[in-house]
Amino acid sequence: MPRTLKAAVTSSTAPSGNDTVGQAVRELIAEVRSRGDEAVRELSARFDGWEPESFRLSDERLAEIIGTLDPQVIEDIKTVQANVRRFAEAQRESMAEIEVETAPGVFLGHRHVPIQSVGAYIPGGRYPLTASAHMTIVTAKAAGVPRVVACTPPIRGEIPAATVAAMYLAGADEIYILGGVQAIAAMSVGTETVTPVDMLAGPGNAYVAEAKRQLFGEVGIDLFAGPTEILIVADDAADPFVVAVDLLSQAEHGPDSPAVLVTTSERVADEVQRHIADILPGLQTGDIAGQAWRDHGQILLADDLEEAYRIADEFAFEHVQVLTGNPREALDKMHAYGALFLGEGTCVSYGDKVIGTNHVLPTRGAARYTGGLWVGMYLRTATYQEVRDPKASADLGVLCGRAARVELFEGHARSGDVRAAKYAGVTLPWTDHFETVRA
Repeated sequence: MPRTLKAAVTSSTAPSGNDTVGQAVRELIAEVRSRGDEAVRELSARFDGWEPESFRLSDERLAEIIGTLDPQVIEDIKTVQANVRRFAEAQRESMAEIEVETAPGVFLGHRHVPIQSVGAYIPGGRYPLTASAHMTIVTAKAAGVPRVVACTPPIRGEIPAATVAAMYLAGADEIYILGGVQAIAAMSVGTETVTPVDMLAGPGNAYVAEAKRQLFGEVGIDLFAGPTEILIVADDAADPFVVAVDLLSQAEHGPDSPAVLVTTSERVADEVQRHIADILPGLQTGDIAGQAWRDHGQILLADDLEEAYRIADEFAFEHVQVLTGNPREALDKMHAYGALFLGEGTCVSYGDKVIGTNHVLPTRGAARYTGGLWVGMYLRTATYQEVRDPKASADLGVLCGRAARVELFEGHARSGDVRAAKYAGVTLPWTDHFETVRA
C-alpha cells in the first residue's frame, strides 16, 4: 500500500464539466457559422485585440517576418523538424498496405489514404509554442496530407515570428494569425475566405479544447487535450536534483499541470521536496510552476517497483519518466501512458521540444485507451474488395442469400442471389426474369 508524502490540494485529472465554457463556445461557433469572416474579425478584436487587414499571411509578409529572426533560430527549427520528420516517416514506412487472396479469386486489401485537408492549431497565449508546429504540420506532411491550414494567435498584440517560421518551414500551405475558438470554428465550418478542413489537430486552452469537442463529428480531431501531466517513477538510484528539475519543467506549463513522483525511496522523496523548495524562487516561471506543484503535485512512496508501476498505470499520465536502475523494465511492466522517457539521459522536455517523437499526447486518463498524435492519425485505413472468379462470386452469393435472410434483409439476399444465378445457374427463388439478369 503506497504512502502519501505529499498530496494534491485539488485534482486536475478529470474533465471539469464547465457548463459556462461549453455555452460560451457554442455561442462563438454559432456566430462564426452564421456570419463568417465578419464574426471572426469581431471575435479576434474582442479576445486578442487583433484586427489586421488580412489574417492570412502573404508570401511577402512571411518572408519579412522570418527575416527578422536570428539565423541560429532558423537552423535550430530546421534541425528539430528534421528529427520529427525522420521519425514520422519511419512510422509511415512501418504501415504496410496489404492485399490477400482469402479464397480462390477473392482479393481483399487495405490502403492508407491521407486525409485531404487538416487544420493545425498552434497555441500561443502564454508562450510561443513553436514545437507544436513541428508536431502537427511536419507529421501531417509526412503522412501525405496535401493541404494543411495553420493558425496561431498573436501574443500580446505581436506576431510570434519564431512560430510563423516553424509553421512555414514545416510545410503549412496557409498560415493565419488567428487564435481561440474563432480559429477553430473558421477552420472547421469555413468562412468566405477560409475553406473548411476535414480534421483538426493540436493542443490549446480549455476553450479551444471545448471547441474541438463540440465540432467533433463535423470534422475529425486528433484527441482531447487537457493540462500537461508528468509522472516520474524513481528508485534509490535516481538523482533527487534531476527529479526535482524534471518535475518543475512540466509544472511550468500551467497552474493546473499535475506533477507526480512515485518512488520506492523515502530519501529520494525527501530530497526532491527540498530541491523543489530551493529551485522555485529562482525559476523565471516559478509563480506558475510553484502554484502547479502546490495544488497538483504529489509524492507517493511505493513498497517496490512493481507497486510503483501499478500506481503509474492507474494515473495513466501523458508523460511518464522512469529514473531507475533498469528503466527499460518499464516497457514490459507498464501499459497506460502517453509516452515513456527512459533513464536519466532523456527527459520529457526532449520529447516536448527536440527529440522527434510527437508531443501531442493523451491526458486526463485517456492513455488507457489511446496513444498520441502520430502519422497514422492523418491516414484513413480503407479496405477494398474484388472477386475475380465467377465461381467464387456464385458461392459467396449463395452464402450471402442464406446469411441475409436469417437477419430478414431480403434486399441483401437478392444481391447475392443474382450473382449465384448469373455465374452458376442457381435458380432465383423470387423471380422468373433470369434472362434479364443474364442480359
